[in-house]
Amino acid sequence: MITNPIKIAIFGAGRWGTHLIRNFNQHPHAELIAIADPHFQRLQTVKERLNLNERVKLETDWLKVIHGYELDAVVIATPASTHYTLISEALERGYHVFAEKPLTLKLSESQSLCNLAKQHNRQLFIDHTYLFHPAVAQGQAVIEQGRLGQLRYGYATRTHLEPIRQDVDVLWDLAIHDLGIFSTWLGQKAVEVQATGTVWLQPDRSFDLNSPSFPVSNQISGLSDLVMATIRYESGFQAFLHFCWLNPDKQRRLAVVGSEGTLIFDEMLKDQPLTLQRGYLETINDGWKAAGVECEKVEVEPREPLAQVCDRFLNCVRQNQVCSVSSGEVGTDLVRVLCGLSESLQQGGKPIKL
Repeated sequence: MITNPIKIAIFGAGRWGTHLIRNFNQHPHAELIAIADPHFQRLQTVKERLNLNERVKLETDWLKVIHGYELDAVVIATPASTHYTLISEALERGYHVFAEKPLTLKLSESQSLCNLAKQHNRQLFIDHTYLFHPAVAQGQAVIEQGRLGQLRYGYATRTHLEPIRQDVDVLWDLAIHDLGIFSTWLGQKAVEVQATGTVWLQPDRSFDLNSPSFPVSNQISGLSDLVMATIRYESGFQAFLHFCWLNPDKQRRLAVVGSEGTLIFDEMLKDQPLTLQRGYLETINDGWKAAGVECEKVEVEPREPLAQVCDRFLNCVRQNQVCSVSSGEVGTDLVRVLCGLSESLQQGGKPIKL
């Protein structure tokens, strides 16, 4: 068990990396040793913006950090295509690893990293921030209490107008959040997936699961800007998902529908992100009539999800215990679903069994 502050290096000082630097730098149980990013000006900007201590080293070479500093853990906030190399090197050096999602772009690589973490008795922790959102935790409690009745189906929409990725399509950029929430709320794994997509912006840039750096000829030629997906779970429950990164109508809305009500997580409603829309049908003569219709606000404790993520990771490192919410295995299962959806997308919407 580690009792002293946990010595951390952070790879990646972009938008999300900056949030991670802020959280770990402020945490009483962490000691930020170094930050690595190939763009030195970005490092300087982060140092000034967050008023970092002069003792925090700024490096443009991540290998220098991994091999040249005394560390307990590394935090990886770099493009997913780099994750396998960085994570495997860190685990081989005996460091615990915190990695931005998705774990990797290949299922085989994710599985290999999980095995490597077990082999070296180190924690592989994936930053599925939404799974630490207080609204998601409270929503899981609502479902487990049976307040929705018999679960019927779910739906989610995640749209915005930029940013546009050039390394992966909208599916790999946005879907993992809602896939993680549905899996957590249902307590089930996906067994079949289906996806269709549309390309407008990058018809000449394709995403190949087997070689992310090179183009591939698919049914969907280019990086999909719009994806519609269907996920079927072990119980037969189905979720219908809509993702688009060039829609000015920004939405972050997910719902689970049951026989006695619908649980809605709407992140855009900051003061009331979680609601339970009650209602059911009663039989009258030869038809049905709505009854018990009312909207209940589900109280959510105001906490920053990313702060909870960082704190949980440090506790997992200190105890050297696996996090059931955000382990490498959880991350690998979500990569498995994404790979299945990509396969369906490339085959023009063919259902894929997982």
